[in-house]
Amino acid sequence: MRAVLLDAHKTPLRYAEDHPIPGADGGVILDVTACGVCHSDIHVVDGDFGKAPPIILGHEVTGVHADLGPVMMYAPWGCRSCAECREGNEMICSHSTEAGLFTDGGYAEKIRIPGIEYLTPLDGLDPYDAAPLACGGLTAYRSVLKGLDRLRQRGSEARALVIGAGGLGQYAIRFLRLLSDAHVLALDLSESKRVTAVEIGAHAAAERLDDGDRFDLIIDFIGAESTLRIAADHINKLGTVAVAGLAGGTIPFGLGPVPLEARFVASVWGSRAQLDELLAVARREPSIVQPVEVMALADAELAHQRLRSGDLRGRIVLDIAGAR
Repeated sequence: MRAVLLDAHKTPLRYAEDHPIPGADGGVILDVTACGVCHSDIHVVDGDFGKAPPIILGHEVTGVHADLGPVMMYAPWGCRSCAECREGNEMICSHSTEAGLFTDGGYAEKIRIPGIEYLTPLDGLDPYDAAPLACGGLTAYRSVLKGLDRLRQRGSEARALVIGAGGLGQYAIRFLRLLSDAHVLALDLSESKRVTAVEIGAHAAAERLDDGDRFDLIIDFIGAESTLRIAADHINKLGTVAVAGLAGGTIPFGLGPVPLEARFVASVWGSRAQLDELLAVARREPSIVQPVEVMALADAELAHQRLRSGDLRGRIVLDIAGAR
């Protein structure tokens, strides 16, 4: 089968025409249609986390199942026996195996998955445009839910801040506008991303904040010390800071360093049930499905180079089935 492999950390991806087809081994083989290119893929290439190579990357997967038809794959596969899994939170299972990060993923014509319980029918959603919802969209959706109750309680007086107006931030802006009446501000150093943020629904976008700016929900898609400091300085009392960025920053926390009863939470991916919720929302409100740029599977390395340089407007999706 055709596949793209990472042979060693910090090396270019390799395209292969004759990679072995995976065995079912008690699981299910899915014919892959499309696979989104996510910044987490870059982290695996760089050796920041994930399985030691060789590995096939890709966790934003859509495909075709013999019985279910066109589907989206839920990529975090838990142990199914711990407390987190029993509560439906497989993405934080200590023994989870995420496709494309710890086992072979969707940069290939076929992928093995543990069972059909990790597949959700697309029911009319385009498999290319929808593919990034599997991680980028789902991660942003869970982050928004962390503070949505407070925003709705505050109504039109609520204010939300999205730090980082890249792919995930753009999803969050759309979700915030759809699910709340909050005033939404995007914060980003890139002028082009600020322009895009306003085009897709942010009330405003800025390079920096004023001292008096306060927000009821702040979602940090960077996660650096500098952005966490911004969040701590600008969150309201009783507000929530949801950190989904992987930059590894830390700040002091306790009575005094942060506003009283502000809540700081690390938001990770999304649950299996939330993926179903998100796809249902996308069917009702197609506007949340962002336009994607489709590239050939053989151009996966070029896609990674463009993602590193920021040379893209939204999300890149690899055409695995060759239908685009």
